[in-house]
Amino acid sequence: MTAPERIPKAMAEKFAAITALTDAFCAQHLNEEYRRLIHRVVGALARKRPSPLSSGKDNVWAAAAVHAVGRVNFLDDPAQDPHCKPKVIYAFFGIAESTGQNKSKAIRDTLKMGPFSHEWTLPSRLADNPMVWILQVNGLMMDIRTAPLELQRLAYEKGLIPFIPAEQAETPE
Repeated sequence: MTAPERIPKAMAEKFAAITALTDAFCAQHLNEEYRRLIHRVVGALARKRPSPLSSGKDNVWAAAAVHAVGRVNFLDDPAQDPHCKPKVIYAFFGIAESTGQNKSKAIRDTLKMGPFSHEWTLPSRLADNPMVWILQVNGLMMDIRTAPLELQRLAYEKGLIPFIPAEQAETPE
């Protein structure tokens, strides 16, 4: 079990119940990559002290976790594959849209999830997400992928970007 999947014993049953629901949704509407990222979100919530998962219904947390990950990754955009509208998520889990939206917002706020947060972007979309690469350098916004290698390394060391683009682009000889 990797570190992000370590769940406190007190929250193990709740984590299992919520992820069983999200797994069923992912099997029907999404994919394995979404399933793993949703598990990371639920795991992060389970590790919070106190965990917000300790109160509330499993189906509400499951729907909100799916929506939160989907929102960061533009799941409702028909140009994306897979894609899914929020109505489908909330209908699957049997909750009201307003309930799901509110809980999703709470998750995104708690975990600081947004389009700029590379830790919540699907790994397959990191390189193509321009929001991940826009940083402020000397007061100016810039795409760090166009910066010199030294700046890219510095940004990586500070945890501002998920990998060093110039080194990813290099092909083995």
